[in-house]
Amino acid sequence: MRKLLLYPVAKPVLFVLCLLPLVWLVYAAATNQLGANPAEALIRATGDWTLRALCLVLAVTPLRVTTASPQLARFRRMLGLFVFFYALLHLLSYSGFDMGFDLAEIARDIAKRPFILVGFLAFFLLAVLAATSFQRAIRALGGRRWQALHRAVYGVAGLAILHFFWMRAGKNDFAEVAVYAAILSVLLGWRLWRRMVSRAARSSGNGKAAKSF
Repeated sequence: MRKLLLYPVAKPVLFVLCLLPLVWLVYAAATNQLGANPAEALIRATGDWTLRALCLVLAVTPLRVTTASPQLARFRRMLGLFVFFYALLHLLSYSGFDMGFDLAEIARDIAKRPFILVGFLAFFLLAVLAATSFQRAIRALGGRRWQALHRAVYGVAGLAILHFFWMRAGKNDFAEVAVYAAILSVLLGWRLWRRMVSRAARSSGNGKAAKSF
């Protein structure tokens, strides 16, 4: 299985799989399968796929560590860029279908509805992460600063859940929000646990070193 992850065809296959939701949405829109309100369906679907892609990219590191499969790391950047891609489609769907690309109306909507502001903040962070996801940016920033910057993805996760929660608050429909929140909590909680274990191990090692002196 690990050898399969290293095959040259693995990335193209993943790329096609990540595009399948968009293919389905285009097909559904062309064949009138999006229900009575196609615009709302597209806005909601692109938002849902953004959250799913975010969960997937945050799952790469836990899966890589727990399954001892370092090969999974080679797919993380592509998955991260697809998070941005579906977030961009979500933003364009909202801006076009709801606001008619009227910038003044969009600005008023941001001021009026906090969940729109939160969504824009999440998108801005994703845009920064996407723009700095390439080797040239890593070299320019330096490894440590680049890693620190890309921890902003955890903030994106929190903003995305808050955006989703406020969006559903008017409908009192929180079941789906709870599922995404639980998944992201597990993925972020695993990272916190790993960091705590690592710090405890370092502290223990420093203690032993001091005693040896």
